[in-house]
Amino acid sequence: MANAAALPRPAATPSRLLPRVLAMAAAAAGLAAVMQVHAAGETLLATTLLVIVALACWTYTSPRTHALRYLFPGVAAALVFVVFPMLSTVGLGFTNYSSRNLLERDQVRRYLLEEAVPVSGTRHAFSLHGEPAALRLRLVAPGGRVLATPPLALPEDNGAAAPAMLTVPLQAEAGDAGPELPMRARVARLAALRALTLRTPEGLELRLTGLRDFTALQPLYRAEPDGALSDRLSGKRYHPDAQQGFFTADDGSTLTPGYRVFVGLRHYATVFSEGKFREPFLGVLLWTVSFAALSVAFSAALGLLLAVLFNWEALPFKGAYRLVLFLPYAVPGFISILVFKGLFNQNLGEINLILQALFGVRPAWFSDPFLARTMLLIVNVWLGFPYMMVLCTGLIKSIPADLYEASAILGAGPWVNFRRITLPLILKPLTPLLISAFAFNFNNFVLISLLTGGRPDHLDSTLPAGTTDILVSYTWRIAFQDSGQQFGLAAAISTVIFLLVAAVTLLQMRFTRIADQDAR
Repeated sequence: MANAAALPRPAATPSRLLPRVLAMAAAAAGLAAVMQVHAAGETLLATTLLVIVALACWTYTSPRTHALRYLFPGVAAALVFVVFPMLSTVGLGFTNYSSRNLLERDQVRRYLLEEAVPVSGTRHAFSLHGEPAALRLRLVAPGGRVLATPPLALPEDNGAAAPAMLTVPLQAEAGDAGPELPMRARVARLAALRALTLRTPEGLELRLTGLRDFTALQPLYRAEPDGALSDRLSGKRYHPDAQQGFFTADDGSTLTPGYRVFVGLRHYATVFSEGKFREPFLGVLLWTVSFAALSVAFSAALGLLLAVLFNWEALPFKGAYRLVLFLPYAVPGFISILVFKGLFNQNLGEINLILQALFGVRPAWFSDPFLARTMLLIVNVWLGFPYMMVLCTGLIKSIPADLYEASAILGAGPWVNFRRITLPLILKPLTPLLISAFAFNFNNFVLISLLTGGRPDHLDSTLPAGTTDILVSYTWRIAFQDSGQQFGLAAAISTVIFLLVAAVTLLQMRFTRIADQDAR
């Protein structure tokens, strides 16, 4: 045994070294990508990618993780496409991110310092002369003096990176500048012309202000040593406000755009404490829960009824009936929704035409809140019952026929068979599907958006909130419609929605587990 232990180990072969080399190369590429993402300012995404790279290195190099190597691609995809968006949304809910507060503070500061206004009396009309490889700019001052640049290489715009800034001295025109190029030549070289700063013999610096002019520009703001910005025209000082995310003066005026700042729980306090937010939010929340619960209940009841009916052996043409009733599920949902939108039209819809002919009424489906909600439930049940019917049909087919034969011997009828055999045996496997259907309808944005758009709106609300809005459509309207595009507030509401769905799902699963234990 001692001699065997002392034997030299076999040298590493190229076939054994190749996987290690590939792993090291992949790790180096992953770290380089992480550094690039972090340099772009995406710290959270860089952290997520770093975690994935570390897990990949450990999974594919450790001898104890052979089984995990097959699962790692799915885990990595979940981290990138599930965990990262979730954490990003939660993080945005603690900031003032909106259409007015998109950038970081340093970016806003640079933007404001670059703002400038033309200096009166410094407009110089210009023209472009020469050949494409050696172009000259000819400028005419307000007093008639003519200045020109030396020959310049001004490339046409080709979608590449913006050219570097270049300062060019002007001198009195000497000789013929050559043929003048047409206006389209200036348009083709706009990026190169914007990068030019032309300095006159007196030291005046001119910048492009139009397709025909170069003008001296005066910056609007001046940077102060304490971080404030001073207005050169009025002398007003604007200090950075870490609470609001704006450069703010003592009189309360602000400079736009603002910048992103951490606001803590402000959005959550706004939703649950301020009346203009709390009242529509609670109403939308109640309707969302009712809409999801009623949609699942009606769809499941109708699907189960049809499944039990089609399980009747004496029913003729069962296959044809089942095929026809499955068609609503086979047709794309958005097409069915748009068709129903036309059917429910108050003036020209077929449903109102029939009701007018039979009962003399023409309901206002889209303007009456109760009728609009009823219409949503009707359409959603129409879209959802075929799925429930197919599920219940499969579950009923799995019930042993001996149970029904024994029940028939005892003289039980169809209702007893359904209540004592069918329903108890399919309810347990059907419960997880009902929970997932509830979660889906809780966030059924497509139906609300295409059919009613959340309307009719609440007239007493300062935020865009409709009587048929569910939480997800309410959030979308806050984030992207006429409330200032408050992305941070929308992210906070999205977090609340996620917590509510998770809590309802856990409660339903808990109650289901308790019911199973009681049944045993």
